[in-house]
Amino acid sequence: MHKVLIADDHAIVRSGLSFLINQQTNFQVVAQAANGNEAFLQIERADVDIIVLDLNMPPGESGLITTQRIRERYPKMGIVILSMHEEQEYIDKAMQNGANSYVLKSSSDDELLSALKSVANHQTYVDQNIILTKTDLAEINSQKVNVKMKGYADLSSREKEVLPLIALGYSNKEIAKKLFISTKTVEAHKASINRKLGFKNRVELVHYALHHGLIDF
Repeated sequence: MHKVLIADDHAIVRSGLSFLINQQTNFQVVAQAANGNEAFLQIERADVDIIVLDLNMPPGESGLITTQRIRERYPKMGIVILSMHEEQEYIDKAMQNGANSYVLKSSSDDELLSALKSVANHQTYVDQNIILTKTDLAEINSQKVNVKMKGYADLSSREKEVLPLIALGYSNKEIAKKLFISTKTVEAHKASINRKLGFKNRVELVHYALHHGLIDF
């Protein structure tokens, strides 16, 4: 049985996807999340094989960044992107960041089910309504994201969770509650982030987060 986590900011979407997936043989929805950070925490707690992830779950971390963080921390995790974004830039970046599959929300249920079955068999799957060119494949296989995000790779896994929450204006106490850590630990992570990335204040951190698409409003 393949255990699935659904991450989408709309409860009705999560319910609909859960109903669809739970009707399928060998698939069971075991957890849900409303944003990227929550999804990451659910993966840490639950026994999850595949995540169906939306790219935009504002206000919160960008789904593109969540995809990258999940791939880095859980290299065997199956990642299915289910998004309204049909722009090639989003598709290329999602696959480049580690997604195994990309499905459009405008497509039929069959596309999502095909994606789930493919990913369960350790295969990639791209929505049949999406056409990947040689240029797109070259972009997906490039390492441009690492160049643009220089410095980000030096952050620890927890620091990458804390950074977008700081940028979104959450207090130390609120961040601590969301991540189930102490406020002193949050303060330590904030100091480490500022030191590693050379920030002098929160304004610089927010600018960095926005410039690199780390957060969605």
